[in-house]
Amino acid sequence: MKKRNITHTKQDGKFMSVQIKQLVSDHKKLRKMYYILVYDIADVKRLPRILKICRKYLYWVQKSVFEGEMTKSQFLSIKAELLSKINKKEDSVIFYVIRNKEVIRKKILGVEKNEITNFI
Repeated sequence: MKKRNITHTKQDGKFMSVQIKQLVSDHKKLRKMYYILVYDIADVKRLPRILKICRKYLYWVQKSVFEGEMTKSQFLSIKAELLSKINKKEDSVIFYVIRNKEVIRKKILGVEKNEITNFI
């Protein structure tokens, strides 16, 4: 994040730090949260489309489980894309939202299906 000079402007009789407000706004948009997504899709024909959307944003962990960091705008995008493809009466998509990924401790029993890497 760039360090910006602080300038004040007078608006409605109050001094406002315009650049600091912009900096805070930018930070909120870029702040990432950790998500775990699980789905249960009733129709096998919809599965490839759902899988493709999920893999675009998150790491595929197991058959219907994904995890990874996303910004708020990325979360809103994946949510909108999934809502346009699922059948709300038959399918289920659950997001677990973790504010700080440092608090997650993962224990794997058996084989790790898809190792999480930065490569697609």
